[in-house]
Amino acid sequence: MSKPTHNRSTHHRLLATASMTALLAVGWTAANAQTAAAPANDAAVEEVVVTGIRQSLQSAVAMKKNTMEVVDSIRAEDIGKLPDPNVAETLTRVPGVQGYRYGGEGASPVGVGSGLTIRGLSGQTASQVDGRAYFTAGGSEFNIEAAIPGMIAGLDVYKNPSAEHIEGGIGGLVDVRTRRPLDLKGFTASAAISGKYNDMVKSLQPEYFGLVANRWNVGEGEMGLLLAANYQKSWNRSDNGPGPGGTNLRRAAAANSSDCSAANLGGAYNATLSSRSDLSCLISVSNADALAMTSAQRANLINFAGVQINQNEEDIQRTRKGVNGAFQWKPKSNLEFYIDGNYNSYLYHQSYRFLNSSDSRYVQNLTTTPFSTTEGLASRNANGGEDAILAGQRFGSGTFVGSTFSSTGGEEHRLYKTWILAGGSKWSPTDDLDLKLDVSYVKADQHQDNRAVNMVPRAGLAWNTTRAIGAPQQVSISGPDLGSAGSWVLQNYANGTNNVYDDAGLAAQFDGKYKLHDSFIEDIKFGTRYYRKKSKFYNYSFSGKNLTTDGAALAANQSNGIFATSVADLVNGSHTNWLDGDAGYGGGFLTFNPDALLGDNVRNRFPLAGIPAEDSLPEIVLSRRLATEQTFAGYGVADFSFLNDKIRGNIGARVVRTELDAEARITDATGTIVPNKSSNAYTDILPTFNITGYITPDTLLRFGYGQGLTRPSVGDINPTISVNTTNGTGSQGNADLAPLRADSYDLSFEKYFNNTSYVSAAVFYKDVKGFVLGVEQCQTVAIAAPYSGTTPNSCPTGQYRVTTPVNAQPGYAKGVELAFQTFFDYGFLPDMLKNFGVQGSYTYVKTELPLKLTGASGPVTNVRQPFQSDNNYSIAGLYENDFMSARLVYTYRSDYVLFGVSANPIDGRYLKGYGLLDASVNFNLRKDLALSLTASNLTNKAPQRYVGEPDNGYDTDILRQSYANGRIYGVSLRYKFGG
Repeated sequence: MSKPTHNRSTHHRLLATASMTALLAVGWTAANAQTAAAPANDAAVEEVVVTGIRQSLQSAVAMKKNTMEVVDSIRAEDIGKLPDPNVAETLTRVPGVQGYRYGGEGASPVGVGSGLTIRGLSGQTASQVDGRAYFTAGGSEFNIEAAIPGMIAGLDVYKNPSAEHIEGGIGGLVDVRTRRPLDLKGFTASAAISGKYNDMVKSLQPEYFGLVANRWNVGEGEMGLLLAANYQKSWNRSDNGPGPGGTNLRRAAAANSSDCSAANLGGAYNATLSSRSDLSCLISVSNADALAMTSAQRANLINFAGVQINQNEEDIQRTRKGVNGAFQWKPKSNLEFYIDGNYNSYLYHQSYRFLNSSDSRYVQNLTTTPFSTTEGLASRNANGGEDAILAGQRFGSGTFVGSTFSSTGGEEHRLYKTWILAGGSKWSPTDDLDLKLDVSYVKADQHQDNRAVNMVPRAGLAWNTTRAIGAPQQVSISGPDLGSAGSWVLQNYANGTNNVYDDAGLAAQFDGKYKLHDSFIEDIKFGTRYYRKKSKFYNYSFSGKNLTTDGAALAANQSNGIFATSVADLVNGSHTNWLDGDAGYGGGFLTFNPDALLGDNVRNRFPLAGIPAEDSLPEIVLSRRLATEQTFAGYGVADFSFLNDKIRGNIGARVVRTELDAEARITDATGTIVPNKSSNAYTDILPTFNITGYITPDTLLRFGYGQGLTRPSVGDINPTISVNTTNGTGSQGNADLAPLRADSYDLSFEKYFNNTSYVSAAVFYKDVKGFVLGVEQCQTVAIAAPYSGTTPNSCPTGQYRVTTPVNAQPGYAKGVELAFQTFFDYGFLPDMLKNFGVQGSYTYVKTELPLKLTGASGPVTNVRQPFQSDNNYSIAGLYENDFMSARLVYTYRSDYVLFGVSANPIDGRYLKGYGLLDASVNFNLRKDLALSLTASNLTNKAPQRYVGEPDNGYDTDILRQSYANGRIYGVSLRYKFGG
């Protein structure tokens, strides 16, 4: 399938216009100001004689200034020391990059991909290590939260890569740089021991780092060897209170009135409570029934969205292990052989305790607050017309009498392992010709294992739950002791997620560069690349294992129940400082002990449950999938320079052929499970053009244009469907998905004052075709039993809310980036200021994606990209002298949609804007010994989720899920010899 060519003439006119504008501006300045020549094409950085923060800023500035593409960089301040204790957090200091913090650290909220949004595009980032494709099993991006800061020498973020870069990310390219032995001066040894402390967990966790490297003269050449290893563990909390979306309309009536009948309340009817005069009952009202009422009647309806929150406590332990090795041999100055490799292991371990609420329909002391639930908020006014108000109030406070709970104790292990082994050679047969051959193999595995035991109250027990809206919602619970084993009986066990991802990729790349003389074309770069990646997925999940005396479902009278009092060694209480105590109720409820879920412990203790052995779990064959991606690419790039180097740039194109095969399992007409295969192939020609005009040697005007693509993920194209019977959601693939293709335009102005200081302003526009967005629809799923769970999913009875990826209509991402940094070491400033510096950036981004949220026949709705904030900025105060350095950083981002825009805004989740304050200070105790102190999230903020979405007037103050993560403090002692 060839690339679409519509609007090509428009693109060419824009390209030509912008190029001529840049050239005319530069030519006019050159003719009138007689500026000095620009730096030579050799982008080598001058020898750095400073250390610490200044050295890292100088290296990053040199990269930004001398590279023809639009790039921002961060360099490690020393061996084993990035500016932040988390790589994802470091990248959010880059202009145009927005990140997410989950469980107290920079991380993806879904455990895959980089978790980064570059220029408004999430999930569209290409990942590399030392210029080679690098990925986490199950996706095409590297899970950047798995990276260990100590292993990294620097990070380069290319916003609009040229044709010589590997294709695959229209949002941008993140290249992680590791160290090479021949880059060091001689024998080098470095070691560090560190610890992290979360003030909610109150436990110190360790980190160890070590590196040794040396280089030797060997005849006419030299050799170098480097070995490094890192171990890091953290323990954080993620307390949260999730509540339901949806309109949840109800009308209140006196509990002892005829309105509060079994016919109106259904299973929520309570004959004892129906006689009480001090209570109101809450009767459900559908949206359709509300529209049939008068406006006065609708004004008295109450919206209960976000009210019935659960009490969730998640202990999150992250263990990162990394090994890096590199060998270089240069037998001659023009010939080099090398072998290098990286191994990365990341274990995400979450122990969770949930108190799941089931509020009664009988409420005492009910209060409400004015709130207009419109048809627009409920359904985007799908019926058209007046956008009627469905309800005029929302819940304010009240005590739900006769409520009940259930308890979940769970444990998730998610282990990611990725390693890369690469080798090759560099050869310059003449002074004008450079050749490079690189072969790499990436192996990536992931095992996600999530298991839990549910408990329910002893028969006849009930509680009164008092709630009051707030941030967070205030909760108090009266009744039997929720922390007592006498209040609970076991119900069932499930290993609800047990998935294995097995990916492998092989790449071979040849690159060349030929220098020209006496020509405005300085050199020609060329190359080819072959890449093959195979991705496998297996599912061993199961549920519904009854923990009873007879293996049958728990009887209504609990006659076959196993009471928590009889397995006291398997249960324990939750924390008692839930949400840091800010919600009134602090926890202390009983759950099955997450540690008791490990191995075959539950199987061995409950032999009648029919739980399979951990080492012989049956595979759910219908979930198996296989995908093979094969690409063939070639490129050519010409670097040019004219007007005495006052104008420099490059122009080129990358041609890439993609062949994709996907295979799933389905059931045929005879009931036999058979493979279901689909294939796709397409060829793309991706031109790029970058030009830089040097108004002065330190004043630059850049223009960049490039075409790029992002291929669909394996999960998106998987031709099958899966559902979650616990919460009523599901997902299905779309084998017909096309890749995203984008035309990107950049124009930037940069002014450099010295090796450390600069200001820049940039505008960008990305014209994107084929946006992939998940569309939610309620549907019956043939391969699953009708949904019967207690978690609302806003669908008709029995149906699942299934998310399907689709190619939307063309959209765009556009915006402005501003950045600056400096130390105040100018001659006209007082000496006392010369050790101080400041660094900052601001980004405005706007994305628009026309989408049919309600199916092919529905109206087109303009929505934003997930995780895209319109505004974000970062400001850092710096200080450095010979003895110490310090950094105080505040990062803010405005409102953004969480995973994607919902068909009905009231079902959606968005995060309100908030800022984070981080700090670090480093003391040089000796020339070879340093002490570092860090503090993350000093203001104790967390991402709070609200009902609705930021646009179209659908933002609300209805809190859907409040979070608390705590502050994190760190201490590190680092030793370095040589280097």
